[in-house]
Amino acid sequence: MERKEEEEEDIVCLDESFFINDNYQLTTFTFGSQVIQLFCLHSASTDFDLTGQLVWPGAMLLNDYLSKNDEMLQGCSAIELGSGVGITGILCSRFCRDFVLTDHNDEVLKILKKNVELHASSENPNDCAGLVAEKLEWGNSDQINQILQKYSGGFDLVLGADIYIHKFFFLPLHF
Repeated sequence: MERKEEEEEDIVCLDESFFINDNYQLTTFTFGSQVIQLFCLHSASTDFDLTGQLVWPGAMLLNDYLSKNDEMLQGCSAIELGSGVGITGILCSRFCRDFVLTDHNDEVLKILKKNVELHASSENPNDCAGLVAEKLEWGNSDQINQILQKYSGGFDLVLGADIYIHKFFFLPLHF
């Protein structure tokens, strides 16, 4: 009987917040003449599903390319899949007419929306006109249809950096 009581005392229950790191730091990034500040982590979370909390090398490369070729973005309507903290969308929104950032993870969406608000309330809010964040789980037809209803003209450009689609896990995307 005494051993059973000891075993019960050894059980530790952790809720999901134990595994979530939301110690975001305001970080400055420069791409050509464009300077972007946003909140992000500087190291990966323990959960593979929270990789969107930091800026990955693919996004840095994509933003470098886009900053050198910003004429391709002028006046476009664009959507980004797997936006994470929003670094690409925030850069593109300075040139695009409309830019929709998407992510599927609720925790990542919190920081994404915080970064959108940060830029909407910045010194030059016109720099980020038409910038919005939406939840999008790939293959979720209800969420896809909601986005397409709001943007009935569709998108001129679909972007994604550091994303991976395995045909066995996700239904096809239809835009």
